[in-house]
Amino acid sequence: MGTDFVPEQKRYLEGFVAGLAATRAAGSIAAAPAAAKSAPAEPTGPDASAHRAMARVEAEGRKLVNEEKAKREELGLDSYGRMKQHARDAAFPKGVDVFRWKFHGLFYVAPTQDSYMCRLRIPNGILKYWQFAGVADLADRHGGGYSHITTRANLQIREIPATDGPAVLEGLIGLGLTARGSGADNIRNVTGGPTAGIDPQELIDTSPYALDWHYHILADRSLYGLPRKFNVAFDGGGRIGALEDTNDIGFQAVEVADGHGIEPGVWFRVVLGGITGHMDFARDTGVVVKPDQASDVADAMVRVFIDHGDRTDRKKARLKYVLDAFGFEKFLALTEEKLGWKLPRVPASAVAPRPEPDRLAHIGVHPQKQPGLNWVGVVLPTGKMTAPQMHGLARLARDLGDGEIRLTVWQNLILSGVPDDKVALVEAAVEALGLSTTATAIRAGLVACTGSMGCRFANADTKGAAEAIARHCEERVTLDLPVNIHVTGCPHSCAQHYIGDIGLVGARVPVNEDGDTVDGFHLVVGGGFGSDAAIARELYRDVKATEAPVVVENLLRAWLTHRADAAETLARFTRRHEPDALRALVEEETR
Repeated sequence: MGTDFVPEQKRYLEGFVAGLAATRAAGSIAAAPAAAKSAPAEPTGPDASAHRAMARVEAEGRKLVNEEKAKREELGLDSYGRMKQHARDAAFPKGVDVFRWKFHGLFYVAPTQDSYMCRLRIPNGILKYWQFAGVADLADRHGGGYSHITTRANLQIREIPATDGPAVLEGLIGLGLTARGSGADNIRNVTGGPTAGIDPQELIDTSPYALDWHYHILADRSLYGLPRKFNVAFDGGGRIGALEDTNDIGFQAVEVADGHGIEPGVWFRVVLGGITGHMDFARDTGVVVKPDQASDVADAMVRVFIDHGDRTDRKKARLKYVLDAFGFEKFLALTEEKLGWKLPRVPASAVAPRPEPDRLAHIGVHPQKQPGLNWVGVVLPTGKMTAPQMHGLARLARDLGDGEIRLTVWQNLILSGVPDDKVALVEAAVEALGLSTTATAIRAGLVACTGSMGCRFANADTKGAAEAIARHCEERVTLDLPVNIHVTGCPHSCAQHYIGDIGLVGARVPVNEDGDTVDGFHLVVGGGFGSDAAIARELYRDVKATEAPVVVENLLRAWLTHRADAAETLARFTRRHEPDALRALVEEETR
């Protein structure tokens, strides 16, 4: 037996083996059955709700998309150690790790650039001068020496090498900033009115509520790894809008009159389901909430989305599609279950008309509610600033302003708290930086996403095309009303082309029968936002990028020639003409 047993032990073992053989031969003991398959353990911990939702999908016989499987195997937040090892190895991520790294705000943007882009989180778009200067240092030390302001009043650093991603993230933390959750299936940067707290028109200062929601997200792991990205915005009714009706949840400051069962005063009206890339604005729910309850309500709504968002089709995984399937009342009832209390509802007649934004208030000098102080809007070429320009702007905010820099969804920034007697000096100093505080109507409303110079999804160089359109049209057309031109690279619509007076979405335009293509755009017209909200209609398809400036010029000329009166906006002009008739008017301008 190979082991030294005493005689008594040997006899016991021999008898045991003999008896086992005999009973098997008699069939009284079968070979040991396979262990019964145990039921999967019930998910626990902060990821439990998401994992239960995934399990329900599979129990229904449906397949999870790869991103959902990746989140279940390893949530992106848990990949930091591996991400740092990649940096030590000078290696970029591969496969689903490209997706996981986005949880930390790092985007590997190959093949357009063999580098990372880092997207920050800046709640309400407001940061201190020393934070802004610190971001400039990070861009200089670890990136391409420049930064972009995004259409969510945020900052991006580009051209970060494989070795430097974690260094940028940790540098941001040292500045009191973060990039956590700024990409992938997470709640994105929290936007608010850029003139919050200084705007003489605003109903409420949105910054405390945006900041509260920002910290709420950062502190709760269970709010990461949603079915898809999620946008929340707060609009206080100030002169510069936050485009809250393009968000999944929009909190709109409104004045509620007495006599409707709730305390009169300023509340947040809740609008839901905005996603203009899918041709839908957020819609009024009839719900109003006290401002200090906004984070609780947003939390409950996100948790309903975690439970019921589509995890099988990325194209239909946004909140809009839950609302389409459930209707508002079912969604609100589920929200109330999460909250444990009823959401107040008021009729539209209970709410006073909201103050209208000024489409040019983000540019130039404007008086604040604080006597003797002003904000100064600085024009940036499609949101781009060099590191030296950023340092210069930070010094101006420190020396001549209140120390804050405010980013807007229009891809520019505001220096606030500038005394009356310092305004001229600020304007001159901005000019010395190679920037400006004035702009033509065309450039003031010009918005462009990253485009093919830095995004693999883009079909065209959007920033280059936007600049070409502005330069061409400014020399040839004089406008007396604001115009918004939105240039986006693909149907993801980061530049929200459907809400522009003129929108251009990138396309590959065929140039021969061999399949060769060039940069181009489909052109839409008649979009709007706020009280003038409308989804733009297509006017032209497959316009070559080289021809786009002339097409836009002729469209602007047709408007100026044929508008009903001097007050008719471009959007209203294009909406009252069918596309064929509008194209005919544009064609007249080419003759």
